[in-house]
Amino acid sequence: MPEVHIAAQTRDEFGKGPARRARRAGLVPAVLYGHGTQTRHLNLPGHELMLALKTPNVLLYLDGLKSGSEIALPKAVQRDPVKGFLEHVDLILVRRGEKVTVEIPVRVTGEIAPDGVLDQQLVQIPLEAEATSIPQGIDVDVEGMEIGSAVHAKDLKLPRGVSLQVDPETLVLHVVAQRTAEVSEEEVAEGAAVPEAVADEAAAGGEGEQAG
Repeated sequence: MPEVHIAAQTRDEFGKGPARRARRAGLVPAVLYGHGTQTRHLNLPGHELMLALKTPNVLLYLDGLKSGSEIALPKAVQRDPVKGFLEHVDLILVRRGEKVTVEIPVRVTGEIAPDGVLDQQLVQIPLEAEATSIPQGIDVDVEGMEIGSAVHAKDLKLPRGVSLQVDPETLVLHVVAQRTAEVSEEEVAEGAAVPEAVADEAAAGGEGEQAG
């Protein structure tokens, strides 16, 4: 589990003005909450935080707090919609040994049989794990899988102490025939075209009523 130490500053000013000043100084406003504690407002170094958040479910060790170092998981991240820089981060307080539910990437390795098409239904899967032992991803080897083969949640090889938080029968991925995949794409395209046709017919009907 990736762990990153990051310096945290307690934030005493609130509102848009102080937040803008913090961002100009290279800091990102954040809030820390959880375990029934009072919400704490912080400023975190923007560059270090941006690098840390590139890792899914990164564990942040917040140093420099009055209460001592705290461990937190990113809960929500707000970015500028145009430039993409960090605007605000919500952090949830966690303890060693505590279990949390998080979304874990499903990583596919290998190559399926050449006459099939891989249809991956889940790119992330919710799992419960210890906060300090969250896996970076769950690997699925599809080497040689043929048409009709499937992997369900119950088939995933999970690390010790990690459990599913979805129905075990949930489809993760399967291999379909090339033609089946093409038909599915055509159905999606036809479905998008239907509303236009209906709209045209409704407009034509409306004109006929007005003429009468």
